[in-house]
Amino acid sequence: MSSSSIKTNYPALYTLVTVFFFWGFFAAGNSIFIPFCKAFFHLDQFQSQLIDFSFYTAYYLGALILFLISSYRQKDVVSSWGFKRSIVYGLLFSTIGAAAMIWAVEVSVYVALLVGLFVVALGFSLQQIAANPLAIALGDPKTGTSRVSLGGGINSLGTTIGPLLMAYALFGTTKSLTDDQIQHLSLDKMVFLYAAVGGLFLLAAAMFYFSKKIPEGISNEKIEPAKKAIRLLLVMTALLIALFIPVFSSYNSEDFLKVESLELEYKEIASKAESEQLSVEAVSEQLDRLHNQIVELKEPIENKRIMLLSGVLLVISGSVLLAYFKSRKSKEGWGAMQYPQLLLGMLGIFAYVGVEVGIGSNLGELLKLEEFGSLQSSEIAPYLSMYWGSLMIGRWAGAVSVFNLDKSKRLFALIVVPFVAYGVVLLANKMAGNEIEHLYYYSICVAIQVLFSFWSKNKSARTMILFSLFGLVSMIVGLFSSGMIAVYAFLAGGLACSVLWPAIFNISIMGLGKYTAQGSSFLIMMILGGGIIPPIQGKVADIIGIHQSYIVCVMCFVYLLAFGLIAKRVLKEQNIEIDRIE
Repeated sequence: MSSSSIKTNYPALYTLVTVFFFWGFFAAGNSIFIPFCKAFFHLDQFQSQLIDFSFYTAYYLGALILFLISSYRQKDVVSSWGFKRSIVYGLLFSTIGAAAMIWAVEVSVYVALLVGLFVVALGFSLQQIAANPLAIALGDPKTGTSRVSLGGGINSLGTTIGPLLMAYALFGTTKSLTDDQIQHLSLDKMVFLYAAVGGLFLLAAAMFYFSKKIPEGISNEKIEPAKKAIRLLLVMTALLIALFIPVFSSYNSEDFLKVESLELEYKEIASKAESEQLSVEAVSEQLDRLHNQIVELKEPIENKRIMLLSGVLLVISGSVLLAYFKSRKSKEGWGAMQYPQLLLGMLGIFAYVGVEVGIGSNLGELLKLEEFGSLQSSEIAPYLSMYWGSLMIGRWAGAVSVFNLDKSKRLFALIVVPFVAYGVVLLANKMAGNEIEHLYYYSICVAIQVLFSFWSKNKSARTMILFSLFGLVSMIVGLFSSGMIAVYAFLAGGLACSVLWPAIFNISIMGLGKYTAQGSSFLIMMILGGGIIPPIQGKVADIIGIHQSYIVCVMCFVYLLAFGLIAKRVLKEQNIEIDRIE
């Protein structure tokens, strides 16, 4: 049967995309939760980013565990369960996580919240391993990117709604709260939010289980042992743990506890001087002395932390590159890692998820700066909603190819659909009672995204190059400007990221054959980037400032651009159809 005669299974596809919504809802909701927790639990920027660390490292560990079990059985676990049943299991596990979040909110302990998010994301990891290849398998492989984009569009609807609902659950209808006021808020509404989400997980699980339209997707094909890949991943994991333990323990060190004590003393003196209207001269000497002590103690601690976190990046990139060069000499024992497009794509997913999450998760702190509006944590929801909504704008446009439209209708849809999505984001904010006038000129960025969509012609490699370049330029503009120009530039990072996931995923699993499910697991592992890069950016922010920390995002887009440039040559070497990626 020719690929052109393969029809898309639309009923199954429409059911499948519901799980994409949940992933987006939680991921974007974390962007509001991070600045809230920073104020509520008295955290620094790195500590607040541990929300992302807990959420996204669960993807890595979940996928790693499944891979190890599959390797031991010499049969892929997800394939033997079937894509359909795997998604049901993942939803049930996420339901347990939602229950854990309710308990965490009740006890109001930060570490408990991190554990709850970790359990939710463990379920998401299983869902994602099954859902992405299932979406590609529901029709012509050449339009697989478009079906994943459709799922991404629904995912981004969740990311648009997530910050607004999370903001309401945390702040209520109050639009301006200082950090001091946030510390005295109640988390009661969060119980209802997570109870509702848990109920939706159960409903979705039932919908998948009883659906007759979704194929089981079962495969019992035996896979060859990937002993070298196992050793590499276990060593990498051990090294990551060894590097993170001293980072976390440094927050309980004697010197850091002394730093916290001095910072509290500094704050109390400054506050007392302001309330009693004392002259600057009366307290300046005392404040200068405390400041110098803080810097003297804090600098070596921060330098040690950033060196350890840099080591984390070195371990991950070095491990993947080691596999790349070793597997080219001998493919035996590497499993899916014998394919260079997968290994390069693993780093691509790592950088992509890292930059997507890093931009949004640090945006709240950026907007607190005077040159960015001096906003409170309770006032940032419209911007975060627009950032995550930007992913919806691009993904809705990318999903146009899923539908069999003639050339003129497709052209019309590519222009209209992004602006419809943009209107949905504005409408959602308007209904939430947020001011939206300052977001009107963002339509210029949407128009640029439309132009890039035309140029990309739905080709994965071209999409990678154009949109990575778009993201890179946006980050550079944001770094070297301030005010609304910089805000728009950083928000446009969402437009750039919007279509990169399906492009990376599609390129990475091309030609993997029986290793497709295993390769999907490796790619899902690298969602770890969302748990590693934002905390690193947070620590860079603690040292050089939140605005300058976006240099981390620049470096991510540099790699994504390089991946797009290399992809065509790598696949040509394997005689894989070039017209699918050019």
